[in-house]
Amino acid sequence: MALILSACAGAPVQEMSNARQAVAAAEQGGAAKAAPRQLELAKRLLQAAQTALDEARYSTAREDALLARQEAVKALRISQGLDSSELAPP
Repeated sequence: MALILSACAGAPVQEMSNARQAVAAAEQGGAAKAAPRQLELAKRLLQAAQTALDEARYSTAREDALLARQEAVKALRISQGLDSSELAPP
C-alpha cells in the first residue's frame, strides 16, 4: 500500500514526457494550421504542468500533463482528418 501511495506522490516524469512528445507530434503534424485552438490549449496545459512540477505540486502537474497530452492528440487527429468533432461548423 505504501508503495502505491509513494508512486502517486512522486514527480510525474513519464506524464510530462508523454505530453511533450504529443505536443511536438501535433506541431509537426500540422496542427497549428488545422487545429490551432486544441494545440494552443495543449501548450498552455503543458506550461501549467511544468509550473506545477517546478513548485512540487505533483498531483496538479500530473493532471495538467495528462490533459495536455489529450488535447495534443486531439489536435493531431484533427490535422490528420481523423477527428472533425472539434471543428467549427461551416
